[in-house]
Amino acid sequence: MTKPHRTARLRGAVLYIVALAMLLAHGSSAEAGEPEGSRPVAPLTDADFHPFDSELAEIGRLLFYDPILSGNRNISCGTCHHHELASGDGLALGVGEGGEGIGPKRTTGRGDARIEKRVPRNASPLFNLGAREIHVLFHDGRLSVDPIFGNGFNSPAEEYLPLGLKGILAAQALFPLTSETEMAGNPEENKIAGAAYDRIDYVWPLITERVRAIPDYLQRFQKADPDIAGAGDLTITHIANALGDFINAEWRVTDTPFDRYLAGDAEALGDGAHAGMALFYGRAGCGGCHSGPLMTDQGFHALALPHFGPGRTRRFDPYVRDVGRMGETDRLEDAYRFRTPMLRNVALTGPWGHNGAYDTLEGIVRHHLDPAAGFEAWRPEMVRLPADERFAAVDFISFEDARERARLAGRIDITPVKLDDTEVAQLVAFLKSLSGDAEGRLGRPETVPSGLPVD
Repeated sequence: MTKPHRTARLRGAVLYIVALAMLLAHGSSAEAGEPEGSRPVAPLTDADFHPFDSELAEIGRLLFYDPILSGNRNISCGTCHHHELASGDGLALGVGEGGEGIGPKRTTGRGDARIEKRVPRNASPLFNLGAREIHVLFHDGRLSVDPIFGNGFNSPAEEYLPLGLKGILAAQALFPLTSETEMAGNPEENKIAGAAYDRIDYVWPLITERVRAIPDYLQRFQKADPDIAGAGDLTITHIANALGDFINAEWRVTDTPFDRYLAGDAEALGDGAHAGMALFYGRAGCGGCHSGPLMTDQGFHALALPHFGPGRTRRFDPYVRDVGRMGETDRLEDAYRFRTPMLRNVALTGPWGHNGAYDTLEGIVRHHLDPAAGFEAWRPEMVRLPADERFAAVDFISFEDARERARLAGRIDITPVKLDDTEVAQLVAFLKSLSGDAEGRLGRPETVPSGLPVD
């Protein structure tokens, strides 16, 4: 970089930081006369996260990778949210209970134990979910902080969600355990899966019994919580809180070049990323939804991402499709809307989209810039799905249905933006500057107290 260029960059960075300081001093961007979400407000720091108990987090680390929590003892949380895969699984749609292997090499299994259908949606990355601002989770927002049921949350368990959960991370940890396609298995295979068909909260005592029966877990919980005098005092709430504290502690990303730039390091972003940041918070309009320190408005938006796989819809819906937020609210205006994801480490967490429709970061960026054109240009061969002849005939039924295509393409919340190839590359460079620690603080354990294999 030449000296004049370096000086100009430094001057621009200083002016930008001064503007941010003025913005903070005078309140929100809207109060300062700028569009909401038009620029970041501050770097992300550990102060933005809920506290965690280190002993509970260590127990949670072991439970996270322990197949003892699954119906058939053959899959763990870590199978689909693995340390080697940036807290994901590298697949468009997950392969849950009954599959074999991890990551892109995972198969749909063999013989009677193989999966019966794909997991409906992409395995969300776990970075920064312990942030204080987080109040809604899952692609369709079916879990949110809400007093409606007297337990602090609006969730699929409604009033049956247990009391005493430390936060939304602990609450979300309970639901994969009850899912037939994710961890529970089929009712004819084990009692846990059968219990899920009776009532969702019947699952959790059965899982708790398994954990209680392992002396190492009981001793660890007793050390972390003196109120646990004996095995009978250990509940699913303790297990959920341990899992939540682990996720909170493990996957925090506050060390990105972007965060360093916001904190005053004028050279943290390269030229391409710096130009991409200007586009992101300016003409490209990305900052309108990816706003605030977490780079999400925690809202729901329709992008016309092509549908494939089993999807999630309302119970009475005869279509194989994914209606997004409408499946939770039953409001037509919420059809095909999905939660705005956070973006730190986004370059490491593909495939991208609620169903992993795009296998490249540039692909999902271009789709956002013009969803209608992206929808028309998308082809099934662009998606990464483990092969299985049983699903080949049904994976893309909805995508090939003309009426469903019209409905999906008719629900777009984004105004198209035209950028040239250089500008798209700059946006991608900025998104890559959001990459920080992806390995976690504690890491994957080599063994777990149950003695079962660790993926």
